[in-house]
Amino acid sequence: MKILDFLQKENIPFKRIGLYKEAFTHSSYANENKAYRGYYNERLEFLGDVALSLVISDYLYRTYPEKLEGELSKMRSSIVRTESLANFSRSCGFGEFLRLGHGEEKMGGRDRETTLENLFEAFLGALFIDQGMDEVRKFIQHVVIPHVKNDDYVKVIDYKTELQEVLQIGGETTISYKILKEEGPAHDRSFVAAVFNNGKELGRGLGKSKKVAEQKAAENAIK
Repeated sequence: MKILDFLQKENIPFKRIGLYKEAFTHSSYANENKAYRGYYNERLEFLGDVALSLVISDYLYRTYPEKLEGELSKMRSSIVRTESLANFSRSCGFGEFLRLGHGEEKMGGRDRETTLENLFEAFLGALFIDQGMDEVRKFIQHVVIPHVKNDDYVKVIDYKTELQEVLQIGGETTISYKILKEEGPAHDRSFVAAVFNNGKELGRGLGKSKKVAEQKAAENAIK
């Protein structure tokens, strides 16, 4: 299936197919193909991230009038975290359309969590520029919101936020995270992170991405 086929299958109107090609172009492809004169997807990713956050925030605000700001922030964080967005990319088959450099392809970049997360956001950025916010909202309602309604992502605990709230009960405090170790081949990396409070280590965590490792470190610190 091509990008054009996906847009037609999803009944997404489009004017500038080049924007969507840009959304599915990784920096490694642009770097390896000197004849390529277009942009890669990082700028669109920046825009899509903002659009996604706005739509999800608006949905949560209207759907949960009884919840306070802190609770809504936790829910939003669980929905837009790396693992969630990577799964949305997979459900759309976005990895199939991605243009990668040969080196990145060999290292398993097509199924890397952060790459798929960025890809999903870049697609939203392209859709926003091409069709406006209404189409972005419609797409998110179709792809993301059903999972939110099923509590697939709302139930995910943001341990970093929870740890911060626990530690700040006694007043202002300094919390920091540090990646201590990276292991494994490039396509299957694992990270060890530690969380510190006022310079004292509270916990360590292991994960397939830096964000996951930090969440695990916060979870262990709470325990």
